[in-house]
Amino acid sequence: MNKNPTSDNQILASISEDEYGILFSHLESVSLISGQIIYRHHEVIEYVYFPLHSLISMVHTLANYKTTEIDVVGNEGIVGLSVFLGNNIASNDAIVQIPDSAMRLDANIFQSESQRSGSLQKILLLYTQAKIIQISQNVVCKCHHHIDNQFACWLLHAHDCVGNNELALTQQFIAQMLGVRRATVTQVAQKFQENGIIHYSRGHIRILNRLFLELSACECYKFVKSEFKRLLNFS
Repeated sequence: MNKNPTSDNQILASISEDEYGILFSHLESVSLISGQIIYRHHEVIEYVYFPLHSLISMVHTLANYKTTEIDVVGNEGIVGLSVFLGNNIASNDAIVQIPDSAMRLDANIFQSESQRSGSLQKILLLYTQAKIIQISQNVVCKCHHHIDNQFACWLLHAHDCVGNNELALTQQFIAQMLGVRRATVTQVAQKFQENGIIHYSRGHIRILNRLFLELSACECYKFVKSEFKRLLNFS
């Protein structure tokens, strides 16, 4: 299995060396900035992205312009999975939440290579199943769990994907992603800061106590993490 040190993306690190070698000549390293829209709803997906240390949200916008995060992708996955499933039209907006780097691949090349029987296709099929589980669990979480638990889960997932205790995030952005008022996120963030779990300053969150953050999260975080490990052996 390929463990090329130039890529911290777990999908790229899990495919065979031969398949990685084919993709490598077409992969392009790109820097992503906060708030960057990779593609919009109903746009043609020209490139798929394999985040390295960035975090990208799939966001749905309602007619009244309110937004809700449908999914979030970090170094465990790929942005543009629908291309693998045969659809190159975006069904939502893809927005950079935490800026850093990613590997970019032409969508047509990706679709062609992913249709070949091999490790890439197998991993993408299992990844698709894992994402269905994750998105379904997110629905359950939003319906049944307190915002404190949701906030903790979201930060844990961001921490896992980015691999850094320092997260460049505004409360307004988190509120939009969780589908709640900014004042609600402010109250939760203040509570977590008072308990020594995080430190928050304008546009920046530092995780101080990972263990306490896990204790503050609901069952959804561990469930989704265990499913990714079971299906893909991703930690």
